[in-house]
Amino acid sequence: MSNQQSMFIKQAVILSAGLGTRLRPLTDNIPKVMIPLAGKPLLHWHIEQFKKHGVTDFFINLHYLPDTIRDYFGDGSQFGVKIIYVYEPEIMGTAGGMKNFDGTLDDVFFLMYGDMASFLDYRKMADAFFAKPADALGMMVVGHNNHPQDSDLVVADKTLKFENIYIKPHKEMPASPTSEPLPFYTMDAAFVFRKEILKYIPAKTRYQIDHDLLPKILAEGKSFYGYETNEYLYDVGTMERYRAAEEYAKKITNPNHSIE
Repeated sequence: MSNQQSMFIKQAVILSAGLGTRLRPLTDNIPKVMIPLAGKPLLHWHIEQFKKHGVTDFFINLHYLPDTIRDYFGDGSQFGVKIIYVYEPEIMGTAGGMKNFDGTLDDVFFLMYGDMASFLDYRKMADAFFAKPADALGMMVVGHNNHPQDSDLVVADKTLKFENIYIKPHKEMPASPTSEPLPFYTMDAAFVFRKEILKYIPAKTRYQIDHDLLPKILAEGKSFYGYETNEYLYDVGTMERYRAAEEYAKKITNPNHSIE
């Protein structure tokens, strides 16, 4: 597939089933993905950002207060997109939520955790993915932080091909098999996947991307890659992080707004 074609990944799964317990009382009456940033729900920001980069079809899983999301977005037509929903009576996890849409996804699609604030350039991310070897089952944003002890960590080679995953928490940092320090990266929550990866997710089973799916495919010798970027991607899962994302969104909406 050429780079020109890669610019038109048109589908995105946005995982939206979470309870948002760490954001209470803000989420007492709304789902986590509907918390307001600069006057618009977080999920609205996601759809606008994806649409800006060519995505037109969205797949959203629901659980907590599902009608709040359906009533706001409908079928997506008022936003110039198409939205397909699946309701989960029991939360199926991040990989299980993706598995809901098996049979309806294109060969390549995006996936985003709905509780992230994201201003990624998705066209650029798509181009980076299609520059990887054709056997790559997917790619995700990776980075660095100052608290690796309580982060899921990945070791990757110079091409950012994943070699090992170390699930948090870490009583001790994993030891290097050589005298060289291990090149740890933290795992963030924005992905490009090939639909082939869906066959590695068991049906009707709670299953996680980071703790279950990615370790499984690496153990089977499959290829998966990291993607480094300085663009804004931020977890809003706590009140402190939510306030920081709110300030950033206000700054984008109003350049004269000074971030506190």
